[in-house]
Amino acid sequence: MENTKPSNEINSNNKDTRLEIDSTPSVDSTVPSINQSVSSAKDESNTPNPNKAPTPKKATKPPKLEDKPFDEFITNYLIPELKKSIQDKGTSVNVIKLIEGERPVVGGNCWMVFCELSEQRKFWLCFSNKIITSDKTILLAESNSDPSIVESFLIDEKKTTLPLLTSRVLQRLNGQKWIGAN
Repeated sequence: MENTKPSNEINSNNKDTRLEIDSTPSVDSTVPSINQSVSSAKDESNTPNPNKAPTPKKATKPPKLEDKPFDEFITNYLIPELKKSIQDKGTSVNVIKLIEGERPVVGGNCWMVFCELSEQRKFWLCFSNKIITSDKTILLAESNSDPSIVESFLIDEKKTTLPLLTSRVLQRLNGQKWIGAN
C-alpha cells in the first residue's frame, strides 16, 4: 500500500480551483472554516444593525449669494452692502446703480456698478462679462472729470465673494482718501 499524505496544495487541474484541505479534524474546532466566514460576512451586510442609528440624509444647502444670477447679486446684495459700508465710513453716496454700457476711457461694452460720492467723486466697478468672477477693472474720477485712474481689480483672487468685493472697493477708495477720516 502506498503511503499517501494529505495535501494542502492547490489543485490546478480543475477549472474550479479549490483548496484541498486535510480531512483530519483540527485541534481548535471553534475556528470557523473559510466558507463559514464568507457566508457570515454576507449575512451581516444584509441584516440591519439594531444598534446602529440610521444615517440622516444631508439637508441641501441654500445656494451661496455668489451663485445667484448676476443682476440679482449686484442689485440686491453688492450695491446695498457697498452703499451701507461707504456711508458707515462717513461719506455720502449720491448715486449707486448697475448699468450696462461703454466702459469709460478703455472702451468696450460691459456691466458696471457706477457710484457717485460726495464732492463729485465717481467710481466704476466694471465686469467684462455678466458674471461676478469675470475680469474686473475699477475706474476713479474726481471733480466731475473723466476717470484718471484705471486699474485691474481682484485679478489674483480665485474666489469672488460679497465680503471680498466690498472690502476691496473700500480699500481702494480709502487709498484715494475718499472715505473715512483721512
